[in-house]
Amino acid sequence: MIGTHLIAACGDYGIPEVMAAGLLALMGIFDLIGTTLSGWLSDRFDSRWLLFWYYGLRGLSLLFLPYALDGSPTSLIIFSVFYGLDWLATVPPTVKLASQEFGKEKSGMIFGWVVVAHQLGASFAAFGAGVVREWAGTYAIAFVVAGFICLIAALMSIKIKPAEMVKAMG
Repeated sequence: MIGTHLIAACGDYGIPEVMAAGLLALMGIFDLIGTTLSGWLSDRFDSRWLLFWYYGLRGLSLLFLPYALDGSPTSLIIFSVFYGLDWLATVPPTVKLASQEFGKEKSGMIFGWVVVAHQLGASFAAFGAGVVREWAGTYAIAFVVAGFICLIAALMSIKIKPAEMVKAMG
């Protein structure tokens, strides 16, 4: 949704396209840092809790975005750095969870299905944000709804039972 609509959302606030594209590029740079750091953290910490923090922080950043768009350029830079650090950070702990829960032999296939589900959700979010923008004249509602969905995902992440508990139960 952000990759699809950030530049248009910036345009709604009079932010030039080149500057908006620069914000997206800044996110990409910080995405490299965040995803690499997430891989390191995934080797050392419980992936469920990493996902809790990643989805929670992503949700908070999306809730902040409408204020950043209406604020100073500095607030948009802060959003871009913060969101960029978290953009693909969920991948390493998700891969680790897939491997732990389903075994190394099936983890590739399982993660492939996770990616399919993600892409379906992402396409729905991108389409829905466009529909909301056309209906309400602003992306703010879509960003806030997406932020709350991320907060729900954060809570769901810590509800995943560790593989050891699942094996002991049954």
